Amino acid sequence: MKAFRFILALLLSTSFSSGAMAADVVKIAVTGPFSGGSAPMGVSMRDGVKLAVTQINQKGGINVGGKTMKIELIERDDEGKNDRGALIAQEISSMGDIAAVIGTVNTGIAVMGDKYYVEKGIVKIITPAAGSASMTQWCIAGATDLPIFRFAAHDGIQAQMVVEQATKMGCKNVAILHDATNYGVSGRDDLVKQIQKQGGRLKVVAIEKFAIGDKDMTGQLIKARAAGAQALLIWGIGPELAAVASGKQKLGFRVPMIGGWTLSMSNFIDTAGPSGNGALMPQTFIEDESIARARSFIQAYHKAYGVTRIPSPVSAAQGYDAALLLAEAIREAGSTRPSNVKASLDNLKVTVKGTITDWKKPWSKWDPSNVETHEAFRRTNTVMGKVQNGRVVLANPADRIVLEGKMLKN
Repeated sequence: MKAFRFILALLLSTSFSSGAMAADVVKIAVTGPFSGGSAPMGVSMRDGVKLAVTQINQKGGINVGGKTMKIELIERDDEGKNDRGALIAQEISSMGDIAAVIGTVNTGIAVMGDKYYVEKGIVKIITPAAGSASMTQWCIAGATDLPIFRFAAHDGIQAQMVVEQATKMGCKNVAILHDATNYGVSGRDDLVKQIQKQGGRLKVVAIEKFAIGDKDMTGQLIKARAAGAQALLIWGIGPELAAVASGKQKLGFRVPMIGGWTLSMSNFIDTAGPSGNGALMPQTFIEDESIARARSFIQAYHKAYGVTRIPSPVSAAQGYDAALLLAEAIREAGSTRPSNVKASLDNLKVTVKGTITDWKKPWSKWDPSNVETHEAFRRTNTVMGKVQNGRVVLANPADRIVLEGKMLKN
């Protein structure tokens, strides 16, 4: 009996101790593909989040209702696989002490997994996944009081810019190439919608798809060339995009390649080599230390991770700023309770100085008839980048003023 009482007392004291320890930290989950083909995005986003958290913790942490608390990150690698991402969402949403989640790179994972966060009311900031379906699914479902927020220039913005760019370059006939994932299909649909919306000045003469892992795009490119395409509008992930660029060069098919922001990934730039030069894509951040606002972040990232180039600068910067915004929301809420954090994100009172811009109330109360209420980015703070000798540079030097981070106006 004495032994039983001792064990019971020990278990109770351990339980109370664990509870006290849990109360001393703010637990934030960060999820994404830290391995696999989408890893440059996932690792960069995660490391951007970790850099922000390290800096916050070094300053003492977050003041939560009068108590200073450090942030503890819970990392999960979804490997870019929809089923695994859904299982991770189930796991995290069942934890009782998670204040919020940051991450998700692949649109399919958001579509399959975010329902678990919504069911439990867990706050999630999606970044850098840009596929429209990640958020429009909640408009279609008529979701109310949504705890899902996005921190990326969504594909509607990007498709608009891609179509505008092709038109500016004097193109009349274009081919759309896309991968067969949710992201690629969603991007294809956004491009078609934008072409129609912009008056049909472009004619789509071919639509071709490819699978993840495809290394030979000769068939798709021959069809696009035979149809008279003067530009390739493309939606996919790095390795497959590189196969398109290389195939285009081998065929002597010298037309512009314009696509989603993923053309800025290291596994496109490095794999494509010189054949990737000239590829154009929307960007919310460019790794250029001559841009004053970006300099300290770039230098801190390089030093922290021992690199001279960020694998996916957009992902890293968005992860960093998303963490800053979440920390401020928790501070303003004075609580780690997800419902309170969500209400705070809906109405942030303090302007947060980020590495991308100064974020002034980036989100507002969710309105299922207006997806942009939970979208942080607008067309006004997204620029066009261009691959040039292993780096992404500004396609239009006049856009530098945008990257210097003028106050975001929603």
